[in-house]
Amino acid sequence: MATGQQSCHDVSGADIPCSGSGQDAESAPGLPWPSPRFVAQGDTVRDALTGLVWTANPTPATFSMPWDESLAFVEQMNAEAYGGVTTWRMPGRRELFSLVSFADRRPALPGGHPFGRVFLGWYWTSTTFAGAPTHAWRVHMEGGRMFYGRKGEDSLLWPVSGESAVLPESGQRDLYDPAGRDAQHGASLPAPRFSPEGDGAVRDALTGLRWRRAADLCGEVAWAEAFAQVTELARREDRPWRLPTIRELESLADASRSFPALAADHPFGDTADAYWSSTTSSFETDWAMAFYLGKGAVGVGHKGTARFAVWAVMDAD
Repeated sequence: MATGQQSCHDVSGADIPCSGSGQDAESAPGLPWPSPRFVAQGDTVRDALTGLVWTANPTPATFSMPWDESLAFVEQMNAEAYGGVTTWRMPGRRELFSLVSFADRRPALPGGHPFGRVFLGWYWTSTTFAGAPTHAWRVHMEGGRMFYGRKGEDSLLWPVSGESAVLPESGQRDLYDPAGRDAQHGASLPAPRFSPEGDGAVRDALTGLRWRRAADLCGEVAWAEAFAQVTELARREDRPWRLPTIRELESLADASRSFPALAADHPFGDTADAYWSSTTSSFETDWAMAFYLGKGAVGVGHKGTARFAVWAVMDAD
């Protein structure tokens, strides 16, 4: 799906024309958002993009809790039929991440959203970090980062209900909660997922995108150099390679794996630990969103720092 980003910014964070920039907002790839996106229904809000139903109050517990206590709180909500719903659950990582708008900050939610006051901090997901099962994935609603935190720490809870045919599941297969309350939801990941093609590209059966099989184009570079390297690759091969958006990069993640967070039978070579996206951070526009492939995390990097690698992508034919 699209990131929601609508403007382009140079390395200093200044607004620039999007035409010819190669940045996220130039072509806004991915499933476009409906308008209006959210439909308020009393104590609940339906997302017209994903079909999921969220509590209109983003913090129905009013306070932060450890992961297991948050799961128990959802059970109590169902027992009381909160908002007339008895199927509340903790959202998976992609479900919660789907709410993030990379055109907005504090909170990183689409402008004009109908939700109540959003706490500018970490919210739990039901997805465990494969690299350390004592930790679970969280989304930060101030700027849209996604990292894991220790399950014994306190974070906020934003319950969800329903199923989405648009969002893929996280990839997590094991259940880490004794009661199985961390079961993952979403469209099934295809198997096999990745198919090498004879031209140095790999087709992703989930998204249709074609990724460069050699996953590290030029080593760690600054953000502007990342665009320059992809542009040169496209010129040299006469093919429409581009820098992926943060949602496209995150779509590669398989939460059952870590280091790298890719399907076990992936065919990619030269994978790096972290990659630049074409998406500017909405929180600080001289920073850009980055994907940590080793962990499966979404973070940020200063555009002027040679810190991240480049993974080229092409749209489906």
